[in-house]
Amino acid sequence: MITVLCYPKCGTCRKAEKWLKENGIDYNYRPIKEQNPDVDELKSWKEKSGLPIGQRFNTSGLLYKEQNMKDKVKILPEDELLKILASDGMLVKRPVLLFGDKVLVGFRQEGWEETLKSEINYF
Repeated sequence: MITVLCYPKCGTCRKAEKWLKENGIDYNYRPIKEQNPDVDELKSWKEKSGLPIGQRFNTSGLLYKEQNMKDKVKILPEDELLKILASDGMLVKRPVLLFGDKVLVGFRQEGWEETLKSEINYF
């Protein structure tokens, strides 16, 4: 089953959800602010996606800017960055699509289509 971590006020999350619904794709909704991923989940997602930890941060968020994360991401060790990400769902780039061993961060329609097409033949 597909799980999508979103924040309801996020425009990109709303686009992703609209696209999923328009294409008849069933998914579980997980509110990222209330059900923030923990350190173990974040580690697992990093391994599955191959993305560096710095690309997991919501760089346009107020919290990211208030905590001066732009500089911290460059110098802090990965374990520390994972703890910071796990501390607040608003720091995590979203939406996050989880499906089997696939993890997609952010919404790029082409990437989501390709992942779901090869995995569940929706298209």
